[in-house]
Amino acid sequence: MLTNIDAIIFDLDGTLIDSMWLWKAIDIDYLAKFNIEFPDDLQDNLEGKSFTETAMYFKERFDIPDSIEEIKETWNTMALDYYVNKVPLKEGVLEFLDLLKSKGIKIGIATSNSRFLVEKVLSKLNISEYFDTIRTSCEVKEGKPSPDVYLKVAEDLEVSPSRCLVFEDVPNGIKAGKNANMKVCAIQDDFSKKMEEEKKMLADYFIDNYYQLLEQNEEYKNEA
Repeated sequence: MLTNIDAIIFDLDGTLIDSMWLWKAIDIDYLAKFNIEFPDDLQDNLEGKSFTETAMYFKERFDIPDSIEEIKETWNTMALDYYVNKVPLKEGVLEFLDLLKSKGIKIGIATSNSRFLVEKVLSKLNISEYFDTIRTSCEVKEGKPSPDVYLKVAEDLEVSPSRCLVFEDVPNGIKAGKNANMKVCAIQDDFSKKMEEEKKMLADYFIDNYYQLLEQNEEYKNEA
């Protein structure tokens, strides 16, 4: 999997950190403030949207009186405690990051989350220094499945997209990586369990956790 790869680009939520579960709770509480019941199709419709695109969707669909920036600020405030105190790394992430650094492989993040929350959680988990660049979908024209954010990270890293390997946890993220002409490894996440077969079909590779990846690349690990 790591042959002919010069850069690894990670999604954040559900890929590097175990956090997808919390957004449904936040959405339920947020909509309740406006006496709106959480609709069953909401999270499927939000998949891949940037933080700003999601705020725009909420404002239009639910006729939220707050501005886009006010909506985003409220979400940041609601999510902060979770991201600082309750969100762990996915299994094997730290060991995999150590391996990549030891081999001189460039590492980036391409996320749909807000930069505020990204920086808070990476700092709390003490992994900020592993990443050569971090980009959010709010910083490019379109969110996932558009390739924009992945192409921006590749540009930052000065690596050809064809020499990048993406790690993603949801179909629209996988499509974004493939649309950027990158190899994509899908990772198991309980939030997207119902989409697992689709993820396997779309991605070049599939893993349950990063320990599995290290075990599958024992020779590569021993060279580190």
